[in-house]
Amino acid sequence: MALTAGIVGLPNVGKSTLFNAITKAGAEMANYPFATIDPNVGMVEVPDKRLDRIQELIPAKKVVSTTFEFTDIAGIVKGASKGEGLGNKFLENIRQVDAIVHVVRAFDDDNITHVTGKVDPQDDIETINLELVLSDLEAVDKRLAKVQRAAKGSDKEAKAELAVLEKIKPALEAGQPVRSLTFNEDDQAIVRGLFLLTSKPVLYVANIAEDDMANPENSKYYQIVADYAKKEGAQAIGVAAETEEEIAELDDDDKADFLAAEGVEEPGLNKLIRASYKLLGLETFFTAGGKETRAWTFKRGTKAPQAAGIIHSDFERGFIRAEVMSYADLDAAGSEAKVKENGKLRLEGKDYVMQDGDIVEFRFNV
Repeated sequence: MALTAGIVGLPNVGKSTLFNAITKAGAEMANYPFATIDPNVGMVEVPDKRLDRIQELIPAKKVVSTTFEFTDIAGIVKGASKGEGLGNKFLENIRQVDAIVHVVRAFDDDNITHVTGKVDPQDDIETINLELVLSDLEAVDKRLAKVQRAAKGSDKEAKAELAVLEKIKPALEAGQPVRSLTFNEDDQAIVRGLFLLTSKPVLYVANIAEDDMANPENSKYYQIVADYAKKEGAQAIGVAAETEEEIAELDDDDKADFLAAEGVEEPGLNKLIRASYKLLGLETFFTAGGKETRAWTFKRGTKAPQAAGIIHSDFERGFIRAEVMSYADLDAAGSEAKVKENGKLRLEGKDYVMQDGDIVEFRFNV
């Protein structure tokens, strides 16, 4: 299940710096547009304090975090939808990701060129969003021409798709993203099949100055980004990408000292990673004790046998039942024995929908 969040933005807003900080992958960063042309893909560990608590209560030989993918996509420029600045390639890269992390410059620095010559977060966001809308509009127009012909006959699927396209087109023409529209379940399946850029969920990341790390809300630029996100029903967070990259390279003791000096409890990256994970509709279950305690990623709505299959295909094939306790119940009880004593250990069958924080032992027979 390789779901990936794509880091998107104008050139020189700090995308690759942020990607480096997240993955410590060292993507080439030069202070000019198109320093990144092929997207860099990196696996990132999901910070989860619950693992430490589970290890404390059900000790294992090792502890393994769960991971997911981030993709660093080159900077888009105005006119990308018409192929400007290698635009078609970049838009295609965005089409391949499952969610968009939209990085916006929210700091002043005369040494770092801005592609438009000024720091204006709202204009930056609207430039990118317009390119995505125009690209989608072109795709919808092409699709409409085909579907309209098919819908003239008795093709029910074509008629259903036509209705969806006719709902989408005026929204795009008004500059609205597809994600701002509501669809029923059947229509959502049609929308997913269209692979439209503006149908993807978005997290806005204001790349703030180091001085604003403790209180991003104090940044006038961050406020502009947050207000824009709120209008769209999206989330915004503030991260000082360059400082976060420095923090990521420190050992744990130095990291703690640095964060304390900045007046920050945890790296902003942790918040970004968790927010991106949630944006992708991902949740975590745990297996605990013995050789290893491990966090596993599943898509919200996954049933127990499919979750078992994430560990090993045999677990799904021979699934009998799942023994489940919630992290909250273990945390409150203070031991596995106490959870059982409290009657909080449950036996769940093949129709059980997994919940974030479930601690599971799968029973299977093959």
